[in-house]
Amino acid sequence: MNLSSEPCNISDWLRLEATVKASVYVVTSSFAMSITVIVITTVSQNLKLRREIRYILLCHHLLCISSYCALGVVFQGMRALLANSPLLICWVVFGAQLSVGEGILFTLALMALSTYLVICWPLKSLSFVDSMKYRILAVVWVVIVFKNVCLFLIEGISPTPVAILKSAPLCPVTLNGIPARATGILFLFFPLSIILVSYFLIYQEGKRAGHFNKSNTKAKKTVLIHLLQISLHVVPTLIVIGLGKKCGVFFFALNLVLFGVFAFAQCFNPLVYGLQNRELQGRLHHWICRRICGHLMARRGSV
Repeated sequence: MNLSSEPCNISDWLRLEATVKASVYVVTSSFAMSITVIVITTVSQNLKLRREIRYILLCHHLLCISSYCALGVVFQGMRALLANSPLLICWVVFGAQLSVGEGILFTLALMALSTYLVICWPLKSLSFVDSMKYRILAVVWVVIVFKNVCLFLIEGISPTPVAILKSAPLCPVTLNGIPARATGILFLFFPLSIILVSYFLIYQEGKRAGHFNKSNTKAKKTVLIHLLQISLHVVPTLIVIGLGKKCGVFFFALNLVLFGVFAFAQCFNPLVYGLQNRELQGRLHHWICRRICGHLMARRGSV
């Protein structure tokens, strides 16, 4: 069947798609923000955890997820409700969501790279990572924001300044051309290659040192879980970038399925990368018990 020959009004598809996505983002945003607040509160109350690079990156990662979902609620809500926002506002909101979305994968890459350095180069890497951690994060964010600003300037150069300030009911975005899609694939594969190479080197080091034997398979399971989680991020994003924006029942259903997989991955990211950590689990348990005990003591005192 030739899908391109079907009568198609992309405005109707975009509004229906935005309504579904906004509803999903509300759920994922609430869940991600709850976990993010708990983890960041736990880390900020402990001086040792605040200084460790893995917890700094974890907090950045969780903030990226929460911000991505919250901005998704705003952007898709503007589309679903036909808010008639100025085109410039639509671009700013979408650009911010795109930037923090890329930050999710880049923070994962930095987490994998820092783990490799700590395991394979424990003596040489500690001082280097400790002195460069904030500079590396700043460089990553500058590159991401600069890249997205340049893409909006390149692909959005046709509208006049007056047109950019006019209201746009469906908040159209311009990043559907070849330059944006090629750059998106590049920014997808670059952090992904860092993650895969880091995990491979960690596995090789563990195998050489005898840590990945039959009696100690937890590290293997952790690596496999992380790779599965990352694949749920990368595969839907890659398919969406490759296909671009099309309309029709098939592409609408495919887009929602891919979005559902991606949203599922976002929801479980805090559990996979945050709450699996034993030290953080212990701190969280202590913090929750202290809060519950304090609440019970306050209730008894008020009786």
